[in-house]
Amino acid sequence: MSILDGCQEGKHTPMLQEIPCPVCGEVIEVFTKDGKAVADSECSKCKYVIKEGTTV
Repeated sequence: MSILDGCQEGKHTPMLQEIPCPVCGEVIEVFTKDGKAVADSECSKCKYVIKEGTTV
């Protein structure tokens, strides 16, 4: 049963995605799970914020 534990854990781990800022085009690093941001992420250039729960 312990072999399957790793597979299940992978589904619950947030993934890091780099997406372009919709305002200035700068790359924003966003942690996502199931296609949604799991935390607020801010653009370092223009300070635009991608809010937690936003579909990415």
